[in-house]
Amino acid sequence: MNVIEASGLGKRYGSTWALRECALAIPAGHVAALVGPNGAGKTTLLNLAVGLTAPTAGTVTVLGGRPAGSPAALDGIAFVAQNTPLYKNLSAADMLHLTRNLNRRFDQDYAQARLGELGIPMKQKAGQLSGGQQAQLALTLALARRPRLLVLDEPMAMLDPLARHDFMATVMTAVADDGVSVLLSSHVLAELERVADYLILMSRGRVQVAGEVDDLLACHRVLTGPAAEAGRYAERLSVVHARHGAAQAHLLVRTSGATDPVPPGWEAHPVSLEELTLAYLREPGAAALPGPARARYAEPTEVTK
Repeated sequence: MNVIEASGLGKRYGSTWALRECALAIPAGHVAALVGPNGAGKTTLLNLAVGLTAPTAGTVTVLGGRPAGSPAALDGIAFVAQNTPLYKNLSAADMLHLTRNLNRRFDQDYAQARLGELGIPMKQKAGQLSGGQQAQLALTLALARRPRLLVLDEPMAMLDPLARHDFMATVMTAVADDGVSVLLSSHVLAELERVADYLILMSRGRVQVAGEVDDLLACHRVLTGPAAEAGRYAERLSVVHARHGAAQAHLLVRTSGATDPVPPGWEAHPVSLEELTLAYLREPGAAALPGPARARYAEPTEVTK
């Protein structure tokens, strides 16, 4: 089952397309990282998926084909936005009461137990809580709805490192214990590398890369070799990004697999998720979905001609 599936999806504001020709299928059971620069279309995609806005073109469904924004879809999705939407003048207890009355399924015992573990005072107004406590309150309210899909739009942007760690620990516990699928938009690549097993990379309103992290890393690698020879291989390889020094060049390339031959005098290194993400962000037109390299090394003698 795909928790989010989009076909030809687009959203236009006036004459500007925030999202265009988006084709995407995110399978259930993953922590999917949504990455891209500001203005890439990430929030637009999330808003479309949770039904906060309607598409200009194409379609988007969730949880195995349910139309985004439909009652059946909303019943299985929880959403935490960047500004951790809370009524600042209501206490934590009032927020629990309000959320319980607005949702058909709400686990009051779970919510109260979590807030107690976190030391969040039930009678204190939400606006008087720290940033980390507000984020945890919003997350607790979302998880207490017992969603099948948890959508997080930059929820840790304003949190300190300890608060971010605690927030993600709560998310990963829900993934492990309850089988919740997660779609997380964030700029913190180091944290995404630690938790994400699926990657969607967006740039200029389009999906550039999408797939399981292990598969993406397996079909990319970094080649290091003499800078003077980099040009001759650039035409033969599927180069995503090239970095040249005075003596050495570093080419991040797409491959057909780990068995692809390495050019003579060059070394191959595995690529990290952060390296892969930054390479595609620097070269937004490098490729759409990763696949076999456009050209492979045939024989070493041929490569060196």
